[in-house]
Amino acid sequence: MYVKTTARKTKSGTVRYLHLAHNEWDPVAGRSVPKILYGFGRADQLDRVAVKRLVGSLARLLDPADALAATAGSELVFCESRPLGGTFVLDALWRRLGIDTVLRGLDAKPRRGRPRDTAATERVLFGLVANRALAASSKLAAADWINHDVHIDGLPQTSDDACYRAMDWLHDVREQLEIGVFRQVANLLNLEVDLLFFDTTSTYFELDDPDEPVTRDEHGHPVPDQDGKEGKEGNVGFRTYGKSKDSRDDLPQIVIGMAVTREGIPVRVWCWPGNTADSKLIRQVKDDMRDWTLSKIVWVADRGFSSEANRRYLRQGEHAYIIGEKLRSDSVEIKAALSRQGRYTEIAENMRIKEVKVSESERFVICHNPDAAGRDAHIRAQLIAQLEELIADSDRLPVMKRGELRGRISTKPGLNRYLRVTPGGLLRVDKAKIKTEANLDGKYLLRCSDPHLPAADIARGYKQLLEVERGWRDMKQIIDLRPVYHRLEERIRAHVVLCWLALLLIRVVETTTGDTWHHVRRHLDRLHAGTFTGPTGVFRQRTELSKPQRDLLARLDIPAPKQIIELATASR
Repeated sequence: MYVKTTARKTKSGTVRYLHLAHNEWDPVAGRSVPKILYGFGRADQLDRVAVKRLVGSLARLLDPADALAATAGSELVFCESRPLGGTFVLDALWRRLGIDTVLRGLDAKPRRGRPRDTAATERVLFGLVANRALAASSKLAAADWINHDVHIDGLPQTSDDACYRAMDWLHDVREQLEIGVFRQVANLLNLEVDLLFFDTTSTYFELDDPDEPVTRDEHGHPVPDQDGKEGKEGNVGFRTYGKSKDSRDDLPQIVIGMAVTREGIPVRVWCWPGNTADSKLIRQVKDDMRDWTLSKIVWVADRGFSSEANRRYLRQGEHAYIIGEKLRSDSVEIKAALSRQGRYTEIAENMRIKEVKVSESERFVICHNPDAAGRDAHIRAQLIAQLEELIADSDRLPVMKRGELRGRISTKPGLNRYLRVTPGGLLRVDKAKIKTEANLDGKYLLRCSDPHLPAADIARGYKQLLEVERGWRDMKQIIDLRPVYHRLEERIRAHVVLCWLALLLIRVVETTTGDTWHHVRRHLDRLHAGTFTGPTGVFRQRTELSKPQRDLLARLDIPAPKQIIELATASR
């Protein structure tokens, strides 16, 4: 059975007609002759909807595989299906933010004698960034993921060596990339950069010994062709021991800093050797951001950056700061601020503030959270009950045993805070300390150098520092910042830049859609690209869009991917 075409000449020209026919044997003629079963009418007036219904009705008589073979050709083979949605959306945002343009326009000097194709390198770097956001893995696994597990436009396959060469080049152009991406993102997203939040974290390495010390400049970068001597100030290996924020003091680490806008968009990252103190970092950060020709910036940082030297440095120029202060400090200013009488002003359901001015250049804002105060009181009551139980019969103990008990309690800061030792060596609960601590329940203290910023904005601005903490959490849990398996310092730094770019794209998706990346990614991963091969070539077709997928693309203002993603004819 087949479709037969006949032609008839008319005054206006030749008209073609379509018929459904099959061949029958004619014993008289001794050959097969066509027999018309159904006439479709003129070819130029064909009712294609009716034909589609007819084909669908006939296809229901067959199993799906036979129906596909019958309608698309007997040699058509379905080869594979790869997730498309996640990489498609990330790539669209990557291009919208102009990151591809920035990368392709950077200085492309060859490294170690290798020629550099910036267009191809840009695609490899996007593949590595997409891997961090969708299925974080090592560079070796990332190359396999790109080749076999996902569809990326313009990157059908890559190699391990290509990934490492791209990372080496990324390290060389990192500073140009950071400022280029910031300008693109700030303009396109209309970011407010009057408040920049800065915080640090650490990430560890699973190795036995730290790196050999090298000579470093004031910003922690190695000085080329110079070997450092251990013990000399500034000479240290990149991966070295320090105070870990991951509770892994037994492993070498590096320190990573990040600046984030009030919308939660990360604008820059930094890396330092693992033993670098927080108090030294923000000065370099301020110097680096000074070259970005920004307007006045109010730096927001936590208590680790509150030293007098840091505050004096941040006040230089047109910049100001909001910095958290330690409540339990011996500072005269802090004690004066906490003891000042005055009424609290409620600015939110769970926040009250009181402003105190103790000098001409700085203001203090005391913030009080009633809910947090209740939690603090409950925790303190539990600690005191535990302490009372431990020292209940301590008066009867020998002096030696009582000293041992005192030593054990001293290793527990929460209990030791409320312990008092009498002149006779007896252990008691310190009631005066309990009263002092009760006055601090639910409070935190902020110091600000901006004389015009309203107190309520100071409190709200510091509270937004949680965006940085959320960024670190996502960096470690989603993008898999730790542990790092790279050995060379330049590739470790490039790895951190890849994580920053992945977090940037994720934050743009979240702020635009109002949904979490975990939820968005789950819907996008269900959009696949299927690959079919046949005698005439290969074509890739996407699956139909679901309603959640259409809604996500609409909120992101991204056009839906084409139905036929790729069509390649077979070579002859």
